[in-house]
Amino acid sequence: MKVLQFPLARITLCFTLGIIFAHYVKLYPPYLLLAVSVSFVALCLAYYYCAKQAVPRTYFGIAAFCLSFCLGISTLTIHNSYLQKNNYIHYSNVEKSHQLEVVLREKLKHSAYNGRYTAVVKKIDGHRSSGKILFNLRKGTTDNHFVIGTHLVVSGNIIKPKKPDNPDQFDYAEYLTNKSILAQIYVDLEDVKISNVVTADAFYYSDLLRNRILGNLEKSHFGKTELAVIGALILGQQQDISPEILHDYQFAGAIHILSVSGLHVGFILLFLNFLLNFLPKNRMTSYLKLSIIICSLWGFAVLAGLSPSVIRSVTMFTFVAIGMHLKRKTNIFHTLLVSMFLILLFEPSFLFDVGFQLSYVALFFILWVQPLLSGIWSPENRIVHYFWDILTVSFAAQIGTLPLSIYYFHQFPGLFFVTNLIIIPFLSVIMGLGVVVLILAAFNLIPVFLSKSLEWTVLILNSIIKRIASFEQFIFQDIPFNSYMLLGCYLLIIAVVICFENPNYKKMLFTLSALLLFQGSYFTSRWLHQDEQEWIVFNSKKSTLIAERIGEGVTVYTNGNSTNNRMLQSYLTANFCHVKEERPIQNTAYFDSKKIILIDSLNVYPANVAPDVMVLRQSPKVNLERVIQNCRPKIIVADATNFKSYIQRWKATCLKEKIPFHATGEKGFYRLQ
Repeated sequence: MKVLQFPLARITLCFTLGIIFAHYVKLYPPYLLLAVSVSFVALCLAYYYCAKQAVPRTYFGIAAFCLSFCLGISTLTIHNSYLQKNNYIHYSNVEKSHQLEVVLREKLKHSAYNGRYTAVVKKIDGHRSSGKILFNLRKGTTDNHFVIGTHLVVSGNIIKPKKPDNPDQFDYAEYLTNKSILAQIYVDLEDVKISNVVTADAFYYSDLLRNRILGNLEKSHFGKTELAVIGALILGQQQDISPEILHDYQFAGAIHILSVSGLHVGFILLFLNFLLNFLPKNRMTSYLKLSIIICSLWGFAVLAGLSPSVIRSVTMFTFVAIGMHLKRKTNIFHTLLVSMFLILLFEPSFLFDVGFQLSYVALFFILWVQPLLSGIWSPENRIVHYFWDILTVSFAAQIGTLPLSIYYFHQFPGLFFVTNLIIIPFLSVIMGLGVVVLILAAFNLIPVFLSKSLEWTVLILNSIIKRIASFEQFIFQDIPFNSYMLLGCYLLIIAVVICFENPNYKKMLFTLSALLLFQGSYFTSRWLHQDEQEWIVFNSKKSTLIAERIGEGVTVYTNGNSTNNRMLQSYLTANFCHVKEERPIQNTAYFDSKKIILIDSLNVYPANVAPDVMVLRQSPKVNLERVIQNCRPKIIVADATNFKSYIQRWKATCLKEKIPFHATGEKGFYRLQ
């Protein structure tokens, strides 16, 4: 790990730790300003005394790292949209309709019910404002295509994303916050006024160019399914990909190629290097080659829509191209760190983006581990050597990204080696041929033999992916993996690679210690969950779902089918537990000496019981005031199977009777511990 000896590596590490600290610990700006000022003064004093050799140079390094840490905290705080006084979120009221003037910035993949765009707010109720919002246009009205850059005046309620409705589910609110999107709005077309004003910026021309290319390809009778895949692979447009294609790519371990990322930009960098290889080797042509590569990479970024993931990848590989130009191995690591530092300096929230983490970890492990793996065997046959390089690159990237993939997605495609051996040659052909076809399509000059060659290549790729995905027995799903295991696993991987480079007694001892630590994190996680007990009413609309957990065993109460219930499975995976048995729902239950009454549509319940919890489900026609007088429950819970009108009436009754009321549709799941 010689790269850590580079001062910028340590500064970037401290800066990153500062961003992580600020993400979890909120500091008031005055205290933060004081911390930055003190650390800066300490750095100046350390430099002064070190220059006079009055103190060891170590003090200057410590002061520099402290300042980097504080700058990481301040950078994330400065970019916090909530602290911007003119942000629309400070003028919004969830109970009131607002009029917003917005500019469309990015078209997103449509949901089942809405067309979705990212928009920038310019005004709210006539007041100048700022901030990003998620704009949802209800289906049935999405036939009207909006050009990116279009100014719209929309009226509707601003809805702040809420925390997950069920335990251990994906936190969509945090996901949007990390993208600086603080709220969303749902409107019909009649609530939208389309302005004649269009902001003709880079995003506008990028969208215009993509639409022209896709339109010309569609006119040339390019297959619809294949066109959707090409749009995702090269143009970063996933809106038209069918759920079946997404399922196949996910189960084959190839879902990453459908999002324009470092893999695609890396292929373009290699392709450009190959094309420009004819240039003579001298200093002038070397700079010319570097300039062409950088301009081409950023041209591709414009073509792919200038999305955050594309900008991030192009920035990263711009610095990689500079490192390759300098022709010094260590500079590739250093330029990689410089690109990471600069990206986080301008967009610190990227650190919590899964794509950012996977891109940098994959590239780092390819640069670090792949040369070690390729040195194990050096085939003389060129074809064998090519596939051996593909295998080692895939293995190095997979080693680096495996812990993160399991942590975020809790699954592992067992056939990823086979998939990568097949798709990387195909992807290299598709990216090279595809870029040429798309450039020609921009001028409506598409040779039939080129477009058909590209279409057939994608068709064959889809067929192979579908075949690999059909072996579902090789898909390992619902793997329990928490943050402690993530850190322990990375420590173990790093220790193994260091030991593999140059084994000795100390490195082997370090590897064994890392292995014990990883095992300890796993067994400790399971042991901590064994002592937990809880009774949960899930927010399930189709049928009531209740789970009683004692340690690792879960008893599920439902009148439906819980076998493929994802909300239940997410809960089981996160808590290292399994379904012990499944029972039908009864009208009475007991948990940890607490009495529970469940009233369903039959309206049958025992009187004079005084339960700790009363659950209302399936819209029972009860006189709740009379029920409260007879039973006197300590809290009333209404799950999502009830009519909303009933829930509002019960809520008013409980407020009148001064009894706590919990509606899972509003507050999320209910937990009794």
